[in-house]
Amino acid sequence: MVIILSEKATTLFEIIKNRRSIRAFTNQPVPDDYVTKILEAGWWAPSAGNRQPVEYVIIKDPIKKQRLSSQSFVEEAPVVIVVVVNKERTVSRYGERGERLYIYHDSGAAIQNMLLMAYALGLGTCWVGAFNDKRVAEVLDLPENILPVAIIPIGYPAEKPEPPNKIPLEKITHQEKYEEESIKEY
Repeated sequence: MVIILSEKATTLFEIIKNRRSIRAFTNQPVPDDYVTKILEAGWWAPSAGNRQPVEYVIIKDPIKKQRLSSQSFVEEAPVVIVVVVNKERTVSRYGERGERLYIYHDSGAAIQNMLLMAYALGLGTCWVGAFNDKRVAEVLDLPENILPVAIIPIGYPAEKPEPPNKIPLEKITHQEKYEEESIKEY
């Protein structure tokens, strides 16, 4: 069966398929309007019970960027957005499950929206999860109930990475029940 996609669906799929993690940026400044549009994309993401625990800290100061991560490309990006969650907003309604699961669902949805919007604007990003939580909290002066979940460096790409190897879809798709298959790393 041939599926004919609408222009919107085709455009969205191309954005999803072609976005890459960028770890090298030019020094061209990112317009503030673009940063706002990226934040709006995250803001429109769904959240469990509409609790909206996701918040954003914009960093442009070179010294703060350097202190956030040991990865040099974070410092090199003209703009860094640190995605944080206000745990209390979700935990107050959902308790332990909210803290163990929903805050990560909510922030993941927001982050993916942001990465896709940045790519659509011609910008590069990388979803950085390898950082020292305590150091980031200290640099950003985060209260105890605010948890950093991602660092997103943003800028104009100075590289064009190849598509990653992907496990074939038919090997990770199951019908009606899970059927275990040993899948080697791709």
